[in-house]
Amino acid sequence: MCGILGSINISTTGSLLDLPIHRGPDAWGEKEFRVNSAAVHLLHRRLSIVDLSETGRQPMFTDDGLGCMIFNGEIYNHEDLKVKLGDVKFRGHSDSETIANYFNKFGLDKVIEDLNGIFALAYLDIQQQKLFLVRDRFGVKPLYYTFANNQLMFSSEIRPLRKFLSPAIDKDALMTGLRLRYIPSPLTLYKNIQKIEPGQILEFDLSQPEIGLTKKYFRQSTQKLGLREDSFDKLVIQYGDLFEKAVARQLMADVEVGVLLSGGIDSALVAAVAKQKSVTPVKAFTIGFEEGHDSIDEIVYAQETAAILGLEHLYSRIEHTDFTNSFKDIVRVVEEPVGTTSIIPMYALARLAASKVKVVLSGQGADEPLGGYNKYKGLPWLEKAEAFRVLAPFTKLLSPFYRNRENARRLFSAMQEREPMNAYMAFNSIFSFDEIGRLTGTDDSKALRRDADVFKNIWQGRNPGKSSLTDTFLHQDLHTSLSDDLLMYTDKITMHFGLECRVPILDNELIDFIEILHKKYKFNSTGGKLIHKAFAREYLPASIIERKKLGFQSPTNYWFRKNPEQLKATFSEGKEFNKIFSKDEVIRLIDIHTSGKNLEKQIFLLLSIYYLLENENSH
Repeated sequence: MCGILGSINISTTGSLLDLPIHRGPDAWGEKEFRVNSAAVHLLHRRLSIVDLSETGRQPMFTDDGLGCMIFNGEIYNHEDLKVKLGDVKFRGHSDSETIANYFNKFGLDKVIEDLNGIFALAYLDIQQQKLFLVRDRFGVKPLYYTFANNQLMFSSEIRPLRKFLSPAIDKDALMTGLRLRYIPSPLTLYKNIQKIEPGQILEFDLSQPEIGLTKKYFRQSTQKLGLREDSFDKLVIQYGDLFEKAVARQLMADVEVGVLLSGGIDSALVAAVAKQKSVTPVKAFTIGFEEGHDSIDEIVYAQETAAILGLEHLYSRIEHTDFTNSFKDIVRVVEEPVGTTSIIPMYALARLAASKVKVVLSGQGADEPLGGYNKYKGLPWLEKAEAFRVLAPFTKLLSPFYRNRENARRLFSAMQEREPMNAYMAFNSIFSFDEIGRLTGTDDSKALRRDADVFKNIWQGRNPGKSSLTDTFLHQDLHTSLSDDLLMYTDKITMHFGLECRVPILDNELIDFIEILHKKYKFNSTGGKLIHKAFAREYLPASIIERKKLGFQSPTNYWFRKNPEQLKATFSEGKEFNKIFSKDEVIRLIDIHTSGKNLEKQIFLLLSIYYLLENENSH
């Protein structure tokens, strides 16, 4: 797990390599190549997890010297792949050495799907005169790039690219972010900086003076989403076998592995299996809140879980001052605007865990493919295509009654859309078109709906083919909001503290199994993750399995009400922010929130945008 940085025809100095030093404090390396007329530069910062010796140092050459790779991530099945390499002479036992030689022998674009793991990598095929940039199929590891005028720069983080480009704000991408509460790849907040999509390969051809670029996807979009039916008991056994193998694989490390433990079932099940499969004791880490936020403070539940499982449990609590003192730095670390308040506890949790271990397992990744969120209960209403036409007039009549209920507003807004893509955006929107219009002073309906045009290519690139609306929405969430919101900020924050976070529920084999299951095994009107909970009975008591879902929350709802005048003053001072947004409208939203309606996600998103805009020329 590391930070990578590289370029073609750009002088990348050691000062740029110092920017992501937190991602790899253990070692560094750099190599320069001349491939025809192209000057290629590969730089690497290392967080040593597997093969702690010098033989694990990167850039990693193949045994014949014809390929070189810089790699951020872990490949959990690399020992299985290593067997296929025959007489390759290995210097060490790192997964990066295995993968570099695997690409060299079989060709990257032919075998990239064989990798079960999390990764962002650059592989230089010297013989074929090509540079490949790749991001793992679920987008656990981010990778940004800029390519223009026969020059390329890429990085695990945006900061080096911003330092090189000093780019302008992409207002169309920002509008999309206002709708979805995150900016989906390949977009970023900045013009001329893109993010490689989950499961995508960028191939740069260096054989001619003018560098050629080809983009392709390596993840396979199955045509059989949601079609498999069988005995439920039989499916639970298969699910459990895959789950256990996934956790066991991801314990691969030459350092201690811990678990991020909430009060819920997902992290508890990961921890229970890890405890059974690990040959060393497993530490668990939890964050809670001061000031009496019992409804979302998970420490007591996590303590009970840790006691039942026999885990060493470490925890701490944060309060309002921690939020106000750290939020600006958290936004700088995350680099992208998000309206997800759980970045606050994640920051404290990563800092706590990093004080004891280098690697942690997370329970992220179950809700999207298994229908775990409350919003999915509304999907049956959208299942029939006729609903978009038949119910639209009725939902408009009801609008005065549901506009203050967020889930209902999203559902009924989606019902009014004829196209599945537009319905998906409405179903997941944080701001309505009217609200965005008031915030930005825009009354042009075409301009307001431009985000749909921006999102169209993203939607089509991740479309699973002929599938039901429910299966399509789950698949899109798995490959879009999960990767570019939750996984993105988790990577940025944990790596800020030199901590590797793994997500065993996003194991390739496990997700492939989940996605072909009929939805009745995943969720119904009473709840989600049905097959997941059924398997959990082998490891956990009912008291844990049936706990009410808290989610990984923070008490920003309360904190924003605690001192609204300070919040208003902050927004009023924003020179760059107020060039785009109406100060009066933002203050009006704060007043609405203070009066009782919960707009914490909207305010949180605007506040993250504020700090990004006001500090874009710093760091």
